[in-house]
Amino acid sequence: MEDPVQTPTDLDVLRRRVQQAIDGQIAGATQSLAAIGEETAPLVSAVSGLLTGGKGLRAGFLYWGYRAAGGADSDALVRLAASMEFFQGAALLHDDVMDRSDTRRGMPSAHRALASLHQARGWAGDADRFGEGTAILAGDLCLTWCDELYATCGLPAEELARGRQLFDSMRTQLMGGQFLDLLESARGWDGLDLDARIASARKVIRFKSAKYTIEHPLLIGALVGGAPDGSLAPLSDYGLALGEAFQLRDDLLGVFGDPEATGKPAGDDLREGKRTVLVAHALDAASDADRDTVESLLGRDDLELAGVEAIRRVLLDTGAVDRVESLIAALADEACRAVDRARATGSYDTSALDVLEALVAVSTARRS
Repeated sequence: MEDPVQTPTDLDVLRRRVQQAIDGQIAGATQSLAAIGEETAPLVSAVSGLLTGGKGLRAGFLYWGYRAAGGADSDALVRLAASMEFFQGAALLHDDVMDRSDTRRGMPSAHRALASLHQARGWAGDADRFGEGTAILAGDLCLTWCDELYATCGLPAEELARGRQLFDSMRTQLMGGQFLDLLESARGWDGLDLDARIASARKVIRFKSAKYTIEHPLLIGALVGGAPDGSLAPLSDYGLALGEAFQLRDDLLGVFGDPEATGKPAGDDLREGKRTVLVAHALDAASDADRDTVESLLGRDDLELAGVEAIRRVLLDTGAVDRVESLIAALADEACRAVDRARATGSYDTSALDVLEALVAVSTARRS
């Protein structure tokens, strides 16, 4: 076993160990594909390329949930935590297809890279359909390997059984959240007032991002680690508040982030037409002319930098950015108060709770 992880300053240690677990799972699981032949290499590469060098936040929250419940560090625990990264990989692969995203972490998204491979090899048929189909299969493979790694990580079966129901619920709810995002984009916001628009955007955040990013991995770790059901409410409150704050920061970065840091083109979320809390506030406070600017440009595939700058100006001038920043700060405070409530129960390891409190800033004050 490598050096155990003790403090937030050891996040790089945990990330490295999670990466080793990911690589080991891929290497072992690809033996099942060996019977098919080398032709499956692009499919596996789509997964391994995506799961190299990520932040590992979801794995980290599962790990610290387990430690908070009193569980000890082990390589088996790290492998369990790594299962969350395969789940994240599935979500990203599928999401990029649905959003028609060209890039991911500064590189061509999987379906674009696979389409380029099709073109370079001179294969028959439509290159884009080949790329999208293969990326969907790669996402499905991530789901398979996520389940396999959970079951075979090496922790006792009776421990894993304690988290299995929530593990299954997490995967089901994310698919529902992804559909909800598609549905809200299709239905639009016509006829909805500000409160209804914000409620709609925050519901998507909760089920598409907040739960599977922080709340569910944290609770799965705690349950597997032996935390009693009656003590989970503070951890759930922490996960939902911090998960929403995490996504709201992501929404700001999707509009104002530095492409060098985010790995996505400037204003990519605007091209995708995402209906976010940020956009809801801007549309509500904008003048008629500015509202027309946003509504005419939002969701245009050909949106150029001048259009991005025009929308950014409205978001800033209307105070929408300030309102979202205030909400992030309020949610971060809520997460910290939830940690205090967890301490008050006496059910959790205080050192692990200190790490969870430190992770509030790590998750919300970020540039990528």
